[in-house]
Order: sequence, then C-alpha cells, then structure tokens
Amino acid sequence: MNINVIKRAKEVLDIEAQAIKLLKSRLGKDFIKAVELVLKCKGRVVVSGMGKTGIIAQKFSATLASTGTPSLFLHTAEAIHGDLGKVTGDDVVIILSNSGQSEEMKQLLPILKKIGSPIISLTGNPKSILAKYSDVVLDVSVKKEACPLGLAPTASTTASLAMADALAVCLLERKGFKEKDFAFFHPGGALGRRLLLSVQDIMRRGQANAIVNENKKVSQVLFAITAARAGAAIIVDKSGRLKGIFTDGDLRRHLESDKNLGGRLIKEVMTKNPTVVKKEMLAAEAMRILQAKKIDEVPVVDKNMRPLGLLDVQDLLKAGLV
Repeated sequence: MNINVIKRAKEVLDIEAQAIKLLKSRLGKDFIKAVELVLKCKGRVVVSGMGKTGIIAQKFSATLASTGTPSLFLHTAEAIHGDLGKVTGDDVVIILSNSGQSEEMKQLLPILKKIGSPIISLTGNPKSILAKYSDVVLDVSVKKEACPLGLAPTASTTASLAMADALAVCLLERKGFKEKDFAFFHPGGALGRRLLLSVQDIMRRGQANAIVNENKKVSQVLFAITAARAGAAIIVDKSGRLKGIFTDGDLRRHLESDKNLGGRLIKEVMTKNPTVVKKEMLAAEAMRILQAKKIDEVPVVDKNMRPLGLLDVQDLLKAGLV
C-alpha cells in the first residue's frame, strides 16, 4: 500500500492530541476526590493493569514512587493467581483498563472490595464492571484509536498516560514535594549527582576566592582577582562583612568612562548589596538564581553576611548543571 507517510503521521498526532484535549473537560469532583484518596492513603498506591495499558500502569507507579508517593505495580492477571497478597486495606488501588470488562477484572474486583482497598479507575468505559466497583472513576475514553483498524491501543493509552501524569503532578504539588526530595529518591547516576550537589560542594574558597577590603584601590583588587584566577572579587568592610562584589563586567563598564579607574577605591565602583546564596543551597537552585539575575558570580555567605566562598557559573558548568 502506498501512503503519504508524513501526512499519516500528522493524522496520528492530531488524533492523540485531540484525545488528550478532551480529557480537560472531564476534570472535576471525581479527579479532586482521587487526589484526596491518595493523599489520605496510609499504605501504598497499588497500580494495576495488563497488556499495553499495563505498561502505562507500570510507568504511572514508577512516577508516583519517584515523587514521594509509595507505590507498586500489580499485574491484573497475576493478582488473581496469588499476588493479591501484596494488597492491604490501607492501600489505594488504581486500575487502568480501557474496556474495564476483562475476565480477570471480574474476578479481581470482588476480592479487592473484601480487602477494603478504595479503588480508583482510569477507564475508557464508564459503564463497565470496573467503573461499578470503583470509588472514583476517571473517564479516559477516546473517540477513536489512531490505529486504522481500531484495534491497537494508541490514543487510548496516550489518554491514560496523560491522565495518570496529571494525577501524579497534582499529588506532587499537594505534598509540597521539592527538588531536594526528588534528589533523595534519585541518588544514583548523573541525575542524582546533579541534584544532590550543594553550593558548598563546588564554591571557590581559600586562594581561589579573592576577598578584598573596601578601602583598597581597584588596581589592587584586579591583582587579587588575577591571583585567584577568578572572575570577581568579594569586597568586605574592616569587620569582614560583605559590602559588595567587583566583577569583570563592572571593570568593563567603568573603564569606558573612567581612564583613572585603577587609582580609585573599590568601594566607589563595586556593586553594592549583591545577590548572595547560602552554602546549604542546592547548586541547581543557585544556578536558577544566576540565570534569573543574569549574573555570573555570587558570594556565598553565612548568617552574619561574612563571605565563605564564591560561586562562579563556570564551576556550575563543570559540575554538569547546564
């Protein structure tokens, strides 16, 4: 068969995008109830499914687990052959099934009711046996599959995945889940290293951090910056408290208008009251501050505004944060 591949691919994407778009109009009290049920769960969220929908269920369970909601995947068919022992009355069970009418479903649901687990369903058939047994039904039905035969799950699995993601993200935000929490559950690999790095792990200190008194001349400050091989110097008062910062950018700006810059006092030309960070801050969070402020260096200070180090964007780049 000769087909226009690009045209057909666009049609598939349109069908699946439309399937997701239709879900928005179905969000309401049932979705809110689903979120509340999971938030009140004293056990784990058991996510069940089989076939291709089961693969979506596995992904959903993994997303929940990695964002602070204890979860496990239970294959629907395996459940009725012994794996139901994993489920307790303290758990919430979320079942994904397009038809909601499989033989396994008919055997599974009465037992779950006896166990006492609340059931949330993501189904394409709101009148199915699954829907009837569910405490909350989230309708993920689609007008048609992208498969021309209407047989291979395509738009239906996309809709289920999107609704599951919406539920997971809302739970994440309701729990107040932060980047540091995400890092806790992802300690391995490059992602874990990136998220667990704190400012104190990569800040410049000692000889690599130029700290100069505010009464020094600009020429002396430039010498200190060069010696430290840094892009800025931290300026302090006689008690050692932060007063400002002098960067390569400050140098260029003042050189344009002041030919005698080298003989001036640094306190006259420094950037006063600069943005600062604390050593305990995640390096990724500090990177966002630098990007938002459009600066390349930031002093690291203690609670008394005494400099502990200098964080340079180049060090963040080397750490793989960009």
